[in-house]
Amino acid sequence: MDNVLAIIGEYNPFHNGHLYHLNEAKKISNASYTIAIISGNFVQRGNVSIIDKWSKAKMALQNGVDLVLELPCIYSISSAENFALGAIKTLNLLKIVDTISFGCELNDITLLKEFAQILTDEPEEFKSLLSHELSKGISFPKARENALLMYLNDLRKYANVLSSPNNILAIEYLKALNTTRSTIDPLAIKRIGPAYNSKLIVDNLASATSIRDLIKHKNYYELDKVMPKASYDILAQSIKRGHSVLGIERFEREILFTLRNMTVAQIANLPDVNEGLENVIKNAANSCNTLSEFMNLAKSKRYTSTRLCRVMLYALLGFTKEDMETSKRIDPYIRVLGLNSKGQKLLSDICRTNKKIQVVTSVKDFTTTCRNKKLLMMLEKDIQATNTYTLGYEYDSYANLDYTTKLITY
Repeated sequence: MDNVLAIIGEYNPFHNGHLYHLNEAKKISNASYTIAIISGNFVQRGNVSIIDKWSKAKMALQNGVDLVLELPCIYSISSAENFALGAIKTLNLLKIVDTISFGCELNDITLLKEFAQILTDEPEEFKSLLSHELSKGISFPKARENALLMYLNDLRKYANVLSSPNNILAIEYLKALNTTRSTIDPLAIKRIGPAYNSKLIVDNLASATSIRDLIKHKNYYELDKVMPKASYDILAQSIKRGHSVLGIERFEREILFTLRNMTVAQIANLPDVNEGLENVIKNAANSCNTLSEFMNLAKSKRYTSTRLCRVMLYALLGFTKEDMETSKRIDPYIRVLGLNSKGQKLLSDICRTNKKIQVVTSVKDFTTTCRNKKLLMMLEKDIQATNTYTLGYEYDSYANLDYTTKLITY
């Protein structure tokens, strides 16, 4: 029986650490086929992808992935919880995935499952501890971390688990598997090389954060050491064409213009805005010239910089709380970005296994034939996200690339 492996990633950009994870996951799961579901042009921590989604799909295919799917933008820029839920719901719909693999700092999936089960069940004692921590005026992630540690009552064993971004996301994947009653088996691969936010290069390994920093400072000479050749070539071509978007700062004026022209009530209707944050955002937007100044004015121990960055993207892309709630209630479409010959077979198997699945291989065809207004809303947001993203290009900032760009084949 063929084993199908799925990996959820941002590949921003695809580097040697990603290649290690992909190869290890294939080996351990004995996978015959590999599916990657990736963030599009905007990513989970409230920022932009340094290269476009089709270039990332090409990187994945040239490094051994068979089928590349796009995680709808409404999930890709959400909190870790909704990011994970959207990805797991997508993979569940395929009905052919045996294993999902993710990277994390902790080499103990049993421990991660323990955290995930508490967050799934939400025992009364835990909810009481969480409520108490939130009353201190700290951010929700920190309050939840504190509540979990107090509930488990073993600081030495658990203290460092929730301080690592990949561990947090791994726990959310496991929680989403629980809540959707998925039959997909999880496989955790311990991250190697520098830490998530490290700027260090160790041997031929660097974090995506470090690679993006090298690109921003035009230190291109070190990139080929830390990326597979195929990925490096694709990245170099994007940079040469002026199609590399270095950060959310590229949209600084658009974001400040949008926030200044929104009413307080409209800002309050953005996802992740509550408890008076709308007033903080409005005042900050009216009193700054740069996003850096905006962040300094708005962030606090309750409102983290990541949360504020996501809110800025919600405003820029026109997401509302209603849109976000809709994304939590429905099953998404399956947006294909690229595939190889094995991926073509996978896609045929997927369509045969789940006759009701909504597969997007042509945006034009899908928008013409689909009658589901909620799915059309989500796809329209993806199209809008791409149209906004290309404004960050130095050259050729064309709109409607979702209609005109062909599937990436390899």
